[in-house]
This record gives sequence, structure tokens and C-alpha cells, in this order.
Amino acid sequence: MVVKVYVSGISGNKEVKKRQQRVCMILDSKNITYDVIDITEPGKEADKEFMQQNSDAKDAKHPLPPQIFNDETYCGDYDEFDLANENDELEKFLKVPVSTPAAGTVNVENGHVANGNTSSRENSAEKDAGDQQVPESLEERRRESDTVEMAVDDSEEPIKEETGEVKNLEDEESEEEEE
Repeated sequence: MVVKVYVSGISGNKEVKKRQQRVCMILDSKNITYDVIDITEPGKEADKEFMQQNSDAKDAKHPLPPQIFNDETYCGDYDEFDLANENDELEKFLKVPVSTPAAGTVNVENGHVANGNTSSRENSAEKDAGDQQVPESLEERRRESDTVEMAVDDSEEPIKEETGEVKNLEDEESEEEEE
């Protein structure tokens, strides 16, 4: 059983193109194998006729792509596909076996579920106990800082020295002149 998506490779309708891309993207993301049949390619007239005769034409003369089939069994159009995807019933819609997620190892100890390697992680209670230290204020960090902030221009911007004292540029210049 092969899922077949009938598309139009040269459609001028942007909505049709967007819907075709979305169907393929969803099928790819769910790892569902499918065949894309471009009904506009030369030599695909029989496929185009098959799609038109076996699909439901809603509010149109002919059904618009994308149309989804499982072999020769009609599954639905884009709207039905999208609804099945939203309701998490895509496998049922496509008439394919439901895929079960790969079984992983799950360790259960004392009623707690542990996935993977937990030996490198600390217990949340231990972590909370270590977080009791209150971070110092921004002002304390500034006082303890060993950095020297200097003014770039000749304005009267203050300069902070290692001692934490604040001086004006004019004061600094007068000290240099006295030396």
C-alpha cells in the first residue's frame, strides 16, 4: 500500500501550491512514505484522468490538487487531510498502519520515572539548598570591581578609580600639573 499525492507542478494558484507543499511537509515529518504524481507532466494524462474520476469535486468542475490516495483507494482532499492531521488521525485517514513510537528505556525507582543517564544531575532539593545564597547588589559589585572607568572626552565626566572614589577630570588634571 503506497500513499499517492496527486499534485500540479505548474499551477498558477498560490493556494494550491501552498497546500501541496504542506501535505508533503507533513508526510515527511511523520516519516510516511508516499509518491508524488504530477498530473501536469507529459505522459501523465491517465493519472490526471484517474484523479479527476475518483476524487470528490467540491464546488468545482474538477477536483483541485492535492488529492490523496492509498494505491487506488481515495483518501480525501487537502481539507480532509488537514482535519485528520489536526485530530491526530492521519494514519487512519491515509489507511496505513499506525506507527508506534520507538520504545525507549524507562527506569522506575521509588515511584519516580528516570529517563536516560541521571547520575550527573543533582536532586532538585539539593539544588534549592545550594541556591540560598543571596546575590550581592549591583552597587556592591561596582565597589569591588577593579576596573577603571575613564571619560573619553574633555567633559566633566567622573572617573572611577580602583579605590572607588569619584573624581572629576579637572581635579585629575590639576593633580598632574602639581607633580
